Amino acid sequence: MKLVYFSWVKDRIGMAEEEVELPENVKTVADLLAWMPGRGANFADALADPAIIRVAVDQEYAQGERDVRGASEIALFPPVTGG
Repeated sequence: MKLVYFSWVKDRIGMAEEEVELPENVKTVADLLAWMPGRGANFADALADPAIIRVAVDQEYAQGERDVRGASEIALFPPVTGG
């Protein structure tokens, strides 16, 4: 599965995207956000406040209980503001 990072999430993690194999216990967006900080200090820093991270699963906005199993791509990004 491809994980894609945008804006300051990308800057803090230190990469724009990566291919990962999720552990079997990661089934939802909430599970993913709980698992990722354990991958290293850069992930912990980027996801210190998971409540502000926005997630898209296969290019559709998704919230906590959305199933991620079988997804091709998951994007993580900060809130978007307009002007």
